[in-house]
Amino acid sequence: MSISNDITRMIMQMMETDGSAEIKRNDFAQELGCVPSQINYVISSRFTPEHGYIVESRRGGGGYIRITRIVTDKSSAIMHLINSIGSEIDSLTCRSHIMNLYNADMIDSLSARLMLAATDDASFRTIPPSMRDGLRASILKQCLLVKGKDD
Repeated sequence: MSISNDITRMIMQMMETDGSAEIKRNDFAQELGCVPSQINYVISSRFTPEHGYIVESRRGGGGYIRITRIVTDKSSAIMHLINSIGSEIDSLTCRSHIMNLYNADMIDSLSARLMLAATDDASFRTIPPSMRDGLRASILKQCLLVKGKDD
């Protein structure tokens, strides 16, 4: 298992009780036997607002990094996502949003698979590449709107 996965796992374990974790980066890095920049990398790539987290930090001797899981109801989360998509979305970001919704139990397996298939580049073979991200954004938003009405 990679050090990034270990860091993620440990932060997730800290968050189990109250949905947040507060760490001192240097102490945490020393405990794990890695460099502090590795902690920064994991936090900036895996604990983002798009993944459902808020990260606060305070610098200095008593500094810390606080990671809090965002708790929202299903319809609010879906509407927030729809509003954050914009007019274009690339394939990787789209896939990440769909998988985050699935992992948070906001959409079921069938809905996730259908959304992934509908927004995959393979579905856009006949569409000029310059138009794909705009079309993908429209399709994802429509899928989310319809899914939001189901609940």
